[in-house]
Amino acid sequence: MVRIRIFAAAVAATLAPSLALAQASAPPSRADVKAETRAAEKAHTLTPAGEAERPTTGTPGKGSTTTRAERKAATVEARKKHELAPAGSTQDYDNAVRKQKSSKTKAERKAETAEAKKKGELVPAGEGPGTPKP
Repeated sequence: MVRIRIFAAAVAATLAPSLALAQASAPPSRADVKAETRAAEKAHTLTPAGEAERPTTGTPGKGSTTTRAERKAATVEARKKHELAPAGSTQDYDNAVRKQKSSKTKAERKAETAEAKKKGELVPAGEGPGTPKP
């Protein structure tokens, strides 16, 4: 019985200083955190959404020099003149490949694919050589 009391006293003596420090360094209240956030927002030192390397300072940019109506009008004009690039890839190589004539007919390609399927040479979708490995 005496050993248990001595052990309990030793544990209490060991934990007392750490409990006192824990109370002294309590986390800030919700109001304190909100006040700090508002101050950082006004000072433009908040880190933008995502994982930025450092906080941005000041206004990110001065904005556009043209109005939205002017940009829309320029886009409509470019569309009328057929000056807009199509969506997707517009690289010269891709355009050259698209213009090339095939050396095989559709029936020849289908026959080659059927033969490769019979031999088990087709690579399943998503398992080609350029596919990232998890």
